[in-house]
Amino acid sequence: MVDFRKWFPALAVVALAFGAASTANAQQVAAFSCVGNAGVPPIVRAEGLTELVGDLVLNCNGGTPTAAGSLVPQANVQIFLNTNVTSRLTSDPWSEALLMIDEPGPTAQRYCSVNGGCAILGVGGATGVAYNATGATGVPNVFQGRQSGANSIVWLGVPIDPPGTTATRVIRITNVRANANQLGVSSTLIPTQIVMFVSVTGTTSVPINNPQQTVAFIQPGLSFSVRQAVSSYLQCVSFNSAASTDNTKALNNGMGTVVRFGEGFASSFKRRNVAAFSNADTSPVPVDQNTPGAIYNSETGFYNTSPVSVSVSCGGTPLTCTNTAGGSVNGLSAAGLADHGTRLMARFANVPAGVVLYASVYPVVTCSDCGPSSRPAITASRNATSSSLTQARLVTTDANGGGAFSAVIATNTSTEALLATGNPTIASAPIALNNGAGTAVWEVMNADPLVSQTYEFGIGVSYTANTSNNLPGLGSATVAGSFAPLSTVTTASASAPVPRFADTSTARTIFTISACTTNILFVFLTNQAGFDSGIAISNTSVDPFGTAPQSGPCKLNYYGETTGGGAAPAAQTSAVVPAGKQLTAVLSTGGNFGIAATPGFQGYMIAQCQFQYAHGFAFISDVGANRVSEAYLGLILDSGLPSRTLFQSEILGH
Repeated sequence: MVDFRKWFPALAVVALAFGAASTANAQQVAAFSCVGNAGVPPIVRAEGLTELVGDLVLNCNGGTPTAAGSLVPQANVQIFLNTNVTSRLTSDPWSEALLMIDEPGPTAQRYCSVNGGCAILGVGGATGVAYNATGATGVPNVFQGRQSGANSIVWLGVPIDPPGTTATRVIRITNVRANANQLGVSSTLIPTQIVMFVSVTGTTSVPINNPQQTVAFIQPGLSFSVRQAVSSYLQCVSFNSAASTDNTKALNNGMGTVVRFGEGFASSFKRRNVAAFSNADTSPVPVDQNTPGAIYNSETGFYNTSPVSVSVSCGGTPLTCTNTAGGSVNGLSAAGLADHGTRLMARFANVPAGVVLYASVYPVVTCSDCGPSSRPAITASRNATSSSLTQARLVTTDANGGGAFSAVIATNTSTEALLATGNPTIASAPIALNNGAGTAVWEVMNADPLVSQTYEFGIGVSYTANTSNNLPGLGSATVAGSFAPLSTVTTASASAPVPRFADTSTARTIFTISACTTNILFVFLTNQAGFDSGIAISNTSVDPFGTAPQSGPCKLNYYGETTGGGAAPAAQTSAVVPAGKQLTAVLSTGGNFGIAATPGFQGYMIAQCQFQYAHGFAFISDVGANRVSEAYLGLILDSGLPSRTLFQSEILGH
């Protein structure tokens, strides 16, 4: 019994110690930490140099809110991409990339653009500082980043107050643009990913679970093709000739080609901003896109038309901090804003001299689910004469497709030769050419992110035949289709346009100007052993069937030898043979249109006449044609032309 009494005080002390330990354990607060989340990463265009990636969100809780009157711990938040960061530099090195705390609504957004951050005081309580309180005099809650290397952005001195265990502090990073083209398209079934890494350091360290997040998947954004009703033109036959010298004249023969731009994936084509679309002739004034986490499906990201900057000064005993609201600094008013909507560019090269090109001002067809070869019948709702019915239009740009919105005004009208039904009028305008090169650029004015869209634009060819001046020139013109503007600026920039794209296009032939020629073979001619030969070539381009008259010279090429084994005569070219006339020549005496005699020649001849519908006749006889004479038709060496008549008759010979 005595021993028990001795142990009782000791047991009481032990019990008290265990009780204290239990109470301390119950009061222990979970450490402040964050969990990274990128939500659903968007698909971005493989051609893009300034693609908006998905927002990175840190959901943070735990820790003890900063005591009232004490400075809230500040941290440096830095992100890295596995490619170049290309967010616009609003005032180098200040970036359009933003960090915001607790999802402040439009009326609660207060920007800190101070190198080193904005200090704020704690308020204590269960959840700490109220970052998303409305009004201009609250604490800053939107922080402007600074470019920190080619692939990184940093936010310095961000005051992050732990929210305790009953609330969540949300940190959102937005307006990060990336060079998707730098990573390319995956050769496997798994698309290339843009990955973001985040770190939080400074006067306080913040553990982050899942600090590496996929923020975008890369896919080709554009498919381009050409559809042609006319792919070959003849030098000697004028085409839309009135419009070749007067751009107000209609293209009476229509537009023989359409260039087709299709989305590689839905939402690849984007308008500039969510401002209401009224018609395609004006670019609406941008409006706010400043709801955190909202998806706008435009080239513009998070954008505030009137950002309010807050400067903070702290001092005194006890410590106090004063917020002063001011206007936009460091170019914040441009943060997130794109220069224009998606642009589609057709680049023409090697256009023969004397050819004038026209482009439709609006799409001739806008369709969804257009397959590679399918094409819906055009309807009035898709007709390209009224700007109110279209979602893209021709704009004036620099050589790369950049510059502010400037609508091209239609100068004339046309029809489009590939229309499935109907014959609607199409507004068109000339394409400026310099040494055979030029561009046509259309800006997307409105887009449906839920539909894979295709735009087709008409291209018209115009020229006046003048074969005496070799016009139009001969050759094949090419076209390449791409996004615009094109750029070689692959890092963050203060002056390069947003959006901008790499050139991944391939040029393809769009039309050819071919010479109007007839090549005739005379299989045997001789002026030896008492014989002589002659030829006649008729220019039969005058007829009762409405054929356009043609004229041009003929080049006579001699193959064989002269008397005694001498060399064949040199080739000679005649004067112009008018339509409806004949070139005639005899080897021994020469002929008309300047053809000289070629005495003693024996062999064959190929005549190259610079007009179609030439036909030849040859004869061989004794000198003077007194005893024997033989004749034959020259052989046409070229591919056959369509019949000039609309009749069907028995064919006895050629």
